[in-house]
Amino acid sequence: MKEHVPVSLLCLAVLAGCTVGPNFTRPDVPAGADYSQEKLPITASADVAAGGTAQRLVAGMDIPGQWWTLFRSPALNALVEEALRANPDVSAAQAALRQANELVYADQASLFPSVSGSASKTREKVSGVSTGTPSSPILTVNSASLSVSYAPDVFGGTRRQIESSTAQAEYERFQLEATYLTLTSNVVNTAVSLASVRDQIAATEEIIRLQSDQLDVLQAQRRLGAIGDTNVLTQETALAQTRATLPPLQKQLAQTRNQLMAYLGRFPNQDQGERFVLASLHLPEELPVSLPSAIVGQRPDVRSAQAQLHQASANIGVAIANQLPQFSITGSLGSTVASGTKLFSSGSGVWSLAGSITQPIFDAGALEHRKRAAVAAYDESAARYRSTVVAAFQDVANALRALESDADALNQQVAAERSAQASLALVQAQFRLGAVAYINLLTAQQTYQNTVVTRVQAQAARYSDTAALFQALGGGWWNRTDVDPATAGKPDRFGLPSWREVMPAHRTDAAADTSQLN
Repeated sequence: MKEHVPVSLLCLAVLAGCTVGPNFTRPDVPAGADYSQEKLPITASADVAAGGTAQRLVAGMDIPGQWWTLFRSPALNALVEEALRANPDVSAAQAALRQANELVYADQASLFPSVSGSASKTREKVSGVSTGTPSSPILTVNSASLSVSYAPDVFGGTRRQIESSTAQAEYERFQLEATYLTLTSNVVNTAVSLASVRDQIAATEEIIRLQSDQLDVLQAQRRLGAIGDTNVLTQETALAQTRATLPPLQKQLAQTRNQLMAYLGRFPNQDQGERFVLASLHLPEELPVSLPSAIVGQRPDVRSAQAQLHQASANIGVAIANQLPQFSITGSLGSTVASGTKLFSSGSGVWSLAGSITQPIFDAGALEHRKRAAVAAYDESAARYRSTVVAAFQDVANALRALESDADALNQQVAAERSAQASLALVQAQFRLGAVAYINLLTAQQTYQNTVVTRVQAQAARYSDTAALFQALGGGWWNRTDVDPATAGKPDRFGLPSWREVMPAHRTDAAADTSQLN
């Protein structure tokens, strides 16, 4: 005989599978979005050892997780690895991710029943007048019970809250990746800056040597009466001006090293003397350019914005569920006796079972306005997501344009330096023969000095903008597994405080670490 399922049970089953609010889907990249209207070029080469290599841009090429190794500098690789281990910002981001994951597990606990136990013993002296006895008896009551409470997630509000917490954990996950990417890029750029400043100092010192040699020649000519004091004084002024450019470069070098120490988690006095010159860094010859459709999945900032959008979407469902009936079931089972040894004996059992439904009727519109606020928060997150995607395309486009411009600039700057050097040598020879005036020599010296420093800066720009391209494309985090597994946590469904947490006499590791800093 066919059994008929009650309609009420069918309705409850349908409602139990219901999750109110919108289901999140990632917005699509607008059709036709790209980095440039032109095809990817092959950058120009320059006839110089450091940074003169032509670079080829390869569309769709994957990005290595340790992209900085493409510069082929063991010293640079060691610094980046040290920064990833020791930088406090990485530790903070790891802790934030661990916190977010633990909060997800805390919210997941709302899907399970809550069970608690209680035991009590009560002694009471009762007045004989009230009991009709000549004496005042002492009554003892022992009781023990087990209570269970459960809130069925009929409309999916709890599941939406878990979805929101999971999206928050996803946000922290990509904030961690953004920290990795920013840190590695900063270390590479700082190393390039150190190399650039050091090369500028070396070039300036070489110019000072040339100007000093020229001053010796002029002083010798003055002693012979061939020239007057004017030319000598002018050359001394030019030499002093060139020497005056050294202290700012040395200050920049020291401050850049201090910045590098901070990235490495060191104090300024812990400098171990790592040295970089541009010639020690290899310029990658093939550079990846991710497809426009892939950039939104690669950029940590875009993925973080996507997670925030997902969280805002889930919060709409939470707000809607709060406007609907809330269900709860509670029950208890126990025993109450006069003697503790007779607990749970025959006839001492007590139990209760209750179910309730609560429906908000009048709250002056508070819940409705909270729902509208959640919708507005979603609209805000959607706009910020679009802004982040646009900025991501802009960063890639800027890096590509910079690479092309830097290559052309270095090529022209190398040519200008060699021309200025040849011109200086010619003017020096003519000046010794008295064929040209001193002003021509001074002009040639200043021109050569400017071209040398500018050439070094142009070399450094190619390295820095190459690193900027890797950063703009996301840094290849998907090919790297350096996230601390401890950040995932674990869903312990039965957990009690440890002995060290219960006993205040025993300090926690965090307290011990804090005391060491004081």
